[in-house]
Amino acid sequence: MKIAILGFGTIGSGIYDIIANGDTRMRVTAIFIRPTHPATMPEMTTDLDAILNDPTIDVIVETMGGLHPAHDYILQALQHGKHVVTANKAVVAKYLPEFTAVAAQHHVQFYFEATTGGGIPWIRNLERAARIDQIDTIEGIFNGTSNYILDQMQRAHLDFDPVLLAAKDMGYAEADPSADIDGEDVVNKLKISAALAYNMAPPRDVPTFGIRNVSKADIDFFASQHQVLRLIGKSKRDGDHYSMVVEPRLYSETALAANTFENFNLIRLHGQTIGDLQFYGQGAGKYPTANAIVQDLYDILENAPHLDRSFDQPLHFDANLNVTDYVLRADPMTFAMFNDRETEIVNDRLVIKQIPTGDMHKLMRGVLAIDADAFMATIGDSELAAKDVLHQQDQEVIG
Repeated sequence: MKIAILGFGTIGSGIYDIIANGDTRMRVTAIFIRPTHPATMPEMTTDLDAILNDPTIDVIVETMGGLHPAHDYILQALQHGKHVVTANKAVVAKYLPEFTAVAAQHHVQFYFEATTGGGIPWIRNLERAARIDQIDTIEGIFNGTSNYILDQMQRAHLDFDPVLLAAKDMGYAEADPSADIDGEDVVNKLKISAALAYNMAPPRDVPTFGIRNVSKADIDFFASQHQVLRLIGKSKRDGDHYSMVVEPRLYSETALAANTFENFNLIRLHGQTIGDLQFYGQGAGKYPTANAIVQDLYDILENAPHLDRSFDQPLHFDANLNVTDYVLRADPMTFAMFNDRETEIVNDRLVIKQIPTGDMHKLMRGVLAIDADAFMATIGDSELAAKDVLHQQDQEVIG
C-alpha cells in the first residue's frame, strides 16, 4: 500500500518513522509540503495534483490541521478515489457527514481514529459499542494539555502561567494555546464522539467554559475540600434529546479522573447492555497520535471496515438537559444575578444549587462582562464526581 502524507510536522514525521521502520506492505511514496518548506527528502513535493493523479497512491494521510485548505484537500482526495486518514479534529468535527458521504460515493474509506484520544483506541471502541448498544453517556478528559496544566497546578503548587509555559516547552501546548485552554479542542472531540454514538450531525454551538481563568487560589481551595479540578467534555442522551457541554468539573481526590495525571486522557462511555467502559492513555504527542493513524492504515490494508453511519438521527439538542450545582468565584456584585436560585457562600465563592447547564453558561457570560477573571466549575451530575463537596462550617445560605 502506497501512502502520501499531507504535511510533515510533528505528526506527519511520526507517521513516516513508524511506517519506515515497520510493515513492509506499507510505504510512504509522497510527502506534500508547502512551498515555504525546504524539500529535505526525495519523497517531498509541492505538487498536490501530482499526488491526487498518481494511480499508484492508495491512501492520503492529512496532518496539516485547521479547516482550510484541509477541507478541500480531503474532498479532492476522496473524489480521486483515494482512501483518507486524518488526525485533524477541527475539520472532522465540522464536516464529518460530508466526508463520510463523499467517501461512500467513491467507494473509499474515511478514517479518523487519531482525532480523539491520541493513542487511545477510543473511536474504534466507541464504534464497536454503538453497533450493539444505545450509548447514553460520553464523558471524560479529552485534552492532554489542559490536564497537564491542572495536574501541575495541583501537585506542584504552581500558578497557571508558568505551567502553561512549561507545557509549551514540552510540546504539549501550541504557541497559541487557546484551543486547549478555552475548551475548543475538547468541543471538537466531543462532537466527533457524539456524532458516532448517536448517529447524528452535532450542533454548531456547545456550551463551553475553559480553564484560562483558573488561579492557584482556586486549586488550593478545591484541594482543601479534597477535590481535584479537571476540564471535562460530557454528552448525555435521553430519548430523542441530548446535551453536550465542556467545562471544568470537580472530582473527589480518590476518583479515577482526579488521578489521571500529566497529559493523559480518561474517557468513558455508558451503553445499555455494556454498562461503563473507560479508556486511559496518552492523549497527545508525536508517536501516540501517529500510532492511531497507522492503526487506521492497517484497517484499510486489511479491509477491516468501520461503523457505517448516516448521521441522520432526528435528535434534539437541549443545553438544559443536565441540572447540577456550580461553584463561582467572581466579583460579589455578580452574585445578585443568581438571586432567584438557591445559593450559599463558601469561602467567598458562590455555590449555585441545581441549575440547568445551559442557563448557567448564559449567566456566566453576564458575569464575565463584569468580571473578566471570573471562574466557575460544576460540582455534581457525574457518576465519577463526588456528591458532597464544598462543605464548611461558615456557609451562609442566601437563596
